[in-house]
Amino acid sequence: MMESATDLTVDELAARAGVTVRTIRFYSTRGLLPPPEIGPRRVGRYGPDHLSRLALIEELQHQGLTLSAIERYLAQLPPDLSAQDLAIHRALVASWVPDKAEDATREQLERRAGRELTEEDLDRLAAMSVLVRTKDPQVFRVDPGLLHLGTRLLDVPIALETILAARTVVIEHTRSAARELSRLFKDEVWGPYRDGGPDEEEMARMKSLSAHMQPMVVQALVTAFQRSMKEELREWFGKGEGGARSEG
Repeated sequence: MMESATDLTVDELAARAGVTVRTIRFYSTRGLLPPPEIGPRRVGRYGPDHLSRLALIEELQHQGLTLSAIERYLAQLPPDLSAQDLAIHRALVASWVPDKAEDATREQLERRAGRELTEEDLDRLAAMSVLVRTKDPQVFRVDPGLLHLGTRLLDVPIALETILAARTVVIEHTRSAARELSRLFKDEVWGPYRDGGPDEEEMARMKSLSAHMQPMVVQALVTAFQRSMKEELREWFGKGEGGARSEG
């Protein structure tokens, strides 16, 4: 049985993150990774927050940030961010970087996941858009930043049908939001040019404006969604508590 993501040695963390042990030690000396918990025999143990932070560092590197810039970015984050919070930061960074995925054999995928993967596990990861099957049944297109989060969700007791239904809801509503936001942008920016298109200089300016707006829009959507989910959960649990009290 492979180690869980909550109790990893530095070698296991490196395998799960797809980096070298030397890289992890280098990041640690620069303060990019928090120190591990010291377990029996003075062995350092790493957890989900280390995996999420490594994924965020990788995304920032793909953005072209220098190591010093990454240090400044991470220094501005609250020190007590959870693995889930770090994953949100990673998603925001990745949202305006071209889509990327890596080919991985089943053996490589299981090494990165830290566990053996059944066909059902692979179906669930595919439903979460963590991986895509290829013509070769032993090779997959994998989003490395989502892999460890998707792997953790494998142990959550949610049926595959529920994951697919949730994915459909997310896709439908995000497409609707994107469509409405695009319409507003077109009305505001393209409106003055209804009788004639913009010249090349104006076209370049609008493309630049669109590129700068995208990360802000994504962050606004994520923030609004987080707040809405908190309100829904607060209302849900509040009703549950109220019902329990009234029955007593």
